[in-house]
Amino acid sequence: ATTSSDEEDDSDSSTKPIRSEKKKNPASLFQTGGDPPKEKKSKKKVPPKGAESEEETPETLQKNSNKKGKTKKSKKKEERPPSPVIEVDNLEEFVLQPAPQGVTVKCRVTRDKKGMDRGLYPTYYLHLDNDKKVFLLAGRKRKKSKTSNYLISIDPTDLSRGGENFIGKLRSNLMGTRFTVFDNGANPDRANADWSNVRQELSAVVYETNVLGFKGPRKMTVIIPGMNADCERVPIRPRNDNDGLLMRWQNRNMDNVIELHNKAPVWNDETQSYVLNFHGRVTHASVKNFQIVHGSDPDYIVMQFGRVADDAFTMDYNYPLCAVQAFAIALSSFDGKLACE
Repeated sequence: ATTSSDEEDDSDSSTKPIRSEKKKNPASLFQTGGDPPKEKKSKKKVPPKGAESEEETPETLQKNSNKKGKTKKSKKKEERPPSPVIEVDNLEEFVLQPAPQGVTVKCRVTRDKKGMDRGLYPTYYLHLDNDKKVFLLAGRKRKKSKTSNYLISIDPTDLSRGGENFIGKLRSNLMGTRFTVFDNGANPDRANADWSNVRQELSAVVYETNVLGFKGPRKMTVIIPGMNADCERVPIRPRNDNDGLLMRWQNRNMDNVIELHNKAPVWNDETQSYVLNFHGRVTHASVKNFQIVHGSDPDYIVMQFGRVADDAFTMDYNYPLCAVQAFAIALSSFDGKLACE
């Protein structure tokens, strides 16, 4: 299992800048040009002062003392660095907006298995990980779907496909190894004349098949649309199944497409387990723990996700991801992938 640090990182990361001065601006990693989106431009949020990040902390790996792959509960759990102050005026707008540059948006995912069928179809809730616990998104697997299909909503009580709170969905292939994330636009079959109402593909996730775990830890590839010169997402609106993010990636047609990977954990001889440094944001070992990075700058954590309790996880994301993209990528890691374990 990929394990996390057992202790909090000693250095105070909350006041450190997201990049050192020598490093290139990470925004340039995701710029692909592209036509500016035709949709109405949303107001750009000013990054809050004192934006915090943990990416500058040295990459020293903390020891995980329990050799069975389970970590002890952190003694300093309450000191887990919280999210910076983020104003969520318009929830629908916020969850689709890229994270402000220089700010790590820190969230918490909780899994609710209580109820008649929630053992099989749990509901997942996403909140900002701060004192106010601002609700952002809810997600739940649809019943009677041939493949895994998660609905994502901006209302914790309304998880219906036809409801006005439906904001996006995550759909898998039959094997459960490839996932596509859509916004709430229309199916191409119901397109209007200029295709402006057709759903966008926000991201795709590919898990490398790993029967019985012989290849070591999970390997993930995350494919997202690139960003234009205005730091806005280039709309990817496939007209058919051969034009989506997965097919573009498979055919190496990478115009306006960015490829990301999970950071490879390092084997620790002392604990006999794979470890990653989550800088105090993850306290429990799990195969679901991961960090997503760009191949050109593995120190810039685009997203990280990991367990802090039986049914609680932290999920932190940076520019260029939005909350819907990050939450859907996290949901894909919950899905039972027999071929990937």
